Amino acid sequence: MPIRRLDPVLVDRIAAGEVVERPASALKELIENALDAGASRIDIAIEAGGKKLIRVIDNGSGMSGQDLDLAVERHATSKLPDGDLSAIATLGFRGEALPSIGSIATLEVFSRAMDSPHGAHILVDQGDKRAVAPCAHPQGTRVEIRDLFAATPARLKFLKSDRAEARAAADVVQRLAMAHQTVRFTFTASEAASFELAATGLGEAALLTRLSDILGEEFRANALRVEAAREGIRLDGFAGLPTWHRANASSQYLFVNGRPVRDKLLVGAVRAAYMDFLPQGRHPALVLFLSCDPREVDVNVHPAKAEVRFRDGGLVRGLIVGALKQTLQAALHRATPNNGAAALDLIARRGFERGTPARPAPSANWDWRQSPAYPGFSEPAQQGFGEFSSPADARAADARAHAQPPSPADIDAPLGAARAQIHQTYIVAQTRDGIVIVDQHAAHERLVYERLKAARAAMAVERQALLAPIIVEMGRGDVERLTDAAPLLAELGLVVEPFGPGALAIHEMPAVLRTDDAQQLLRDLAAALSEDERGLASLERRLDHVLATMACHHSVRAGRHLSAEEMNSLLREMERTPGSGQCNHGRPTYVELKLSDVEKLFGRR
Repeated sequence: MPIRRLDPVLVDRIAAGEVVERPASALKELIENALDAGASRIDIAIEAGGKKLIRVIDNGSGMSGQDLDLAVERHATSKLPDGDLSAIATLGFRGEALPSIGSIATLEVFSRAMDSPHGAHILVDQGDKRAVAPCAHPQGTRVEIRDLFAATPARLKFLKSDRAEARAAADVVQRLAMAHQTVRFTFTASEAASFELAATGLGEAALLTRLSDILGEEFRANALRVEAAREGIRLDGFAGLPTWHRANASSQYLFVNGRPVRDKLLVGAVRAAYMDFLPQGRHPALVLFLSCDPREVDVNVHPAKAEVRFRDGGLVRGLIVGALKQTLQAALHRATPNNGAAALDLIARRGFERGTPARPAPSANWDWRQSPAYPGFSEPAQQGFGEFSSPADARAADARAHAQPPSPADIDAPLGAARAQIHQTYIVAQTRDGIVIVDQHAAHERLVYERLKAARAAMAVERQALLAPIIVEMGRGDVERLTDAAPLLAELGLVVEPFGPGALAIHEMPAVLRTDDAQQLLRDLAAALSEDERGLASLERRLDHVLATMACHHSVRAGRHLSAEEMNSLLREMERTPGSGQCNHGRPTYVELKLSDVEKLFGRR
């Protein structure tokens, strides 16, 4: 079959398949053009999820008739003045968006430059370009896209409902609005909630206001300021508390030089930073802005500009992981206020609902060790955990914390002064403006875990020499990767050396690991190294998991009676320890109830 040159309109439609995946993709291109034009106000309107109409109006620099004629031609752009692809400082740059959209829809553009006496208008209908004509128009640009994908009806079949497409369009607007808080945005759609985002100016407070307008006031209450810089790369933004987590990663907003991205490197760095604090399968909520020299990042690796590639990915990853860990550690014991709100809601619904059947009273011979809420169920007993000698000693609430009045210093502390121990499991503390309920086992488990990690970091990993080396057979490529990483493995307590062409010999292991885990550990490391040169982190994670297990078995159990001094000591250490707002498994360690909220439950307010 002979080779032939494709028709230009068909070429544009093929390019549109890469650039315009759905209505939200076309909207993103238009908003980025408006932002690059210096607009301070952008108004967006869509119909039928963007399939029938997409309208974007801005007050940017606008275009002359000559520029407008070139704007709808392929590979024509004003965003590469010197043609240097290694230093792209704008959001859009490909020069394909408008001609691609015009090849699959009806594209109409009205624009007026600052020094032009009148505006200019052009129409591109399914690839048919009309002549530029003068028109009346204020400074700025208005772009209208009608009947998107009319020239490619097969694409319409794969679009979602009008409501889903409208929500995707709204998400595009909100993501770009996060990175440009000095711009006013309005969004109107019949299938989704319309909104207006006023310009908030510059600065930390203005940024938090814009993010709260988009993500809700709940974000403000749970946000931690992130700020770090290293070797010309700067990181800013806000990270959510570990106890304020989500079921998926949709609440993670990442930006590189103002461009919203979904980059695997950045997502992996966020996951690594939160690994010690979140339950399995949960994800943090955050908004991070990475700024660097345009020459240090390649933004031309994805047709939709959703991914980027860094010159030094390790530097970027280290900056993000280090900054987030430092921020979370600085938060110490702080936990989300939502835990208290959820507790109050549970009390209100269960305790005061009319018509709710009375709950059966607990049996007189009820045993706290059989409770589903008992964290230490089926674990070996600890020394000093004996049976109570008489029923009188098995009181549900220990009032001996009231033997002496609490000191003002303890009352003013963030977690207050211990006043009672309930069911030998929960500590009730009084603060200046409320009460705090602490799960003693979960809290002490976190404290012990942090001590073990600090000891490991200070004294290196304790090794255990094996009487006979363990031989692990694997592929030659895996053997080479592990041999190259042997010096770093030794620092983590794992000493290996080649044993023939397709095997490794393990001579020493970290003392906290069992020898029957050796072969699987080495294979896991080889697999991690084959995917990423940072695969050694998997050994560190394995060690951290062992330390977490040790902490769980060496912590104060539920059912352990504590004196007032012990309870207050636990509270003070929680206040000094990073991450003590959640246990090693990501569960909250305490709930705080404000006195004003408790009074509402009893009708006092």
